[in-house]
Amino acid sequence: MTTTTSAAATTVAATVTPFDLSTGLSAAREPLRRTLSAMTSMYADAQAAQDWIEREDVLVYEFYDMGVPQTSGDVAYGTSIVYPGKVGDEYFMTKGHFHTVLDTGEIYFCLSGEGYMLMENPEGDVQWAQFVPGQAVYVPRRYAHRSINTSSSEPLITFFGFPGHAGHDYGTIEQKGFRKLCIDVEGRPTFVDNPKWAG
Repeated sequence: MTTTTSAAATTVAATVTPFDLSTGLSAAREPLRRTLSAMTSMYADAQAAQDWIEREDVLVYEFYDMGVPQTSGDVAYGTSIVYPGKVGDEYFMTKGHFHTVLDTGEIYFCLSGEGYMLMENPEGDVQWAQFVPGQAVYVPRRYAHRSINTSSSEPLITFFGFPGHAGHDYGTIEQKGFRKLCIDVEGRPTFVDNPKWAG
């Protein structure tokens, strides 16, 4: 017995997305933006964050989700732009997240800037890897991840890709935080224990 599938059921349109390689921005979609007021509780020095917000609710980072179908056979992708700055001694960073489907990884390619990817799994293993232009960082499955910009003047711009069905679990990090922080110690990025981590 022979079965046939119509072209309409199997054909997916290719997607072409323009990105500016110097800024990471794309005219194809509106970015999702995170200002400091959306992240106050994530910084160790919440008072320093609040003081800054009272002066200006500065943009910490933005990213582009290109709207790829959320299926295991597709690859979601986009760019992330983390701006330079510090809250107290702690560098600007993304919120960070696990994937809802925990056993899915992600790849980040650094286009420009400098910084780190902070990663940890539910069992307590913590790793970090440096971002430098032209270098990719692979985030293993089961690891929450957060991008950190350690430059005093340049945005950290990365291109990312992950399985379309992976999803995002921001809630666990919002409640517990990461086990480590990245802070400026005498001009050098240094990873230290997070006093606010709720294990």
